[in-house]
Amino acid sequence: MALTPVITAHWDEPDCFTVDGYKKVGGYRAIKKALKMDPDDVINIIKDSGLRGRGGAGFPTGMKWSFVPQNDGHPHYLTVNGDESEPGACKDIPIMMANPQALIEGIIITCWAIRAEHAFVYIRGEVPEPIRRMHAAVADAEAHGFLGENILGSGMNLKLTVTSGAGAYICGEETALLDSLEGRRGQPRLKPPFPAVAGLYSAPTVINNVETITSVPYIIENGVSWYRSMGTDKSPGFKVWAVSGHVNRPGIYEAPLGITMGELLDYAGGIRDGHELKFWLPGGSSVPLLLQDHLDTPMTYEDIAAAGSMLGTGTPMLFDDTTSVVKAITRWLEFYKHESCGKCTPCREGTAWITGSLERFQEGVGRSEDIEGLVELSNHILGRSFCALGDAAATPYEPALKAFRSEFEAARHQPVDEAFPPAATMIIPPETANLAGAAT
Repeated sequence: MALTPVITAHWDEPDCFTVDGYKKVGGYRAIKKALKMDPDDVINIIKDSGLRGRGGAGFPTGMKWSFVPQNDGHPHYLTVNGDESEPGACKDIPIMMANPQALIEGIIITCWAIRAEHAFVYIRGEVPEPIRRMHAAVADAEAHGFLGENILGSGMNLKLTVTSGAGAYICGEETALLDSLEGRRGQPRLKPPFPAVAGLYSAPTVINNVETITSVPYIIENGVSWYRSMGTDKSPGFKVWAVSGHVNRPGIYEAPLGITMGELLDYAGGIRDGHELKFWLPGGSSVPLLLQDHLDTPMTYEDIAAAGSMLGTGTPMLFDDTTSVVKAITRWLEFYKHESCGKCTPCREGTAWITGSLERFQEGVGRSEDIEGLVELSNHILGRSFCALGDAAATPYEPALKAFRSEFEAARHQPVDEAFPPAATMIIPPETANLAGAAT
């Protein structure tokens, strides 16, 4: 299947992040069309396109917009989730760096559709360059009359605020993000009420991922038929895929939904020379692993679910035969333990218990009762936490045990680093990494 560069089509041009550079390649034409349309018609176009949220859940975007009540006497808000912190995910930050004006145009169109006059872009605090880039892009758009009062004479007013978090993974969860925006500690809220009814400042709020909103101008400009000509019936359109791990050419590849991992792997140059694929994750560390047998599975929400995993953020990570499954799972669980906000008991206590057991396996002193006990413990967390972080922590172990039980059995007697030397697994050679560390 061929690549379909849309969002990434002009990333190689030096001024693509400016208003003038974006306009040269057709930018800010969609907004002129949208502002002449009834807002409900804009929502219907996005509904008909079948655009699904690119943040992980894949919820239909137009449907989410339609949940916002109208003529309710409350202000409406749009919040763009740029708190990209899922291990393995790296697509939203490049979009904000290379194509921020398309994101801003998408924000304007979305706010017109949901009748919002204030929008926020929430970016994780550890990435200062995208934060600076977005601030500059907003100022540029304001100077050209695309933000502020009476945009293009339409009567629409829109203020766009770029804000940053403090680096908490939990703030990628939409309601924790809202708490952070309101100046409180980022912790998930109990739902219902859902943000579309009572979100930011208890007002109706739409929360969408950076890639989702960036896709909007292209759909409005080119039409539903054009968009649905790519992808599949249930998962239409194009997708920005960030391929990483033990591949020869890790990077960003934009292709239709429905492309297989095998095809993406070919674009990424295959597994690094001299090694074979061991397992892969379709969309970040919070989805179950898949094997080489699944390389021909179409990368769609429904097909990946049928294979036993989730498409997630669409940022596949691939691991070769030098990788210890035990160590990989342990590292992910240590991350979830560290990033748990502590609000609910299943996640707060469960991640600590799981991590403790896995660390024993990593050190070569795993207990036989832990092998099945971890499955039971994971099931006690799954579906019982306030947000999806608990589910993410409970997800990796059981599929890994099913496919690689022998590694867990072996880890009862031998430390993982003896069976799988870290130097062999590292993508950056140890000597290079040490030089890089010394230089910083």
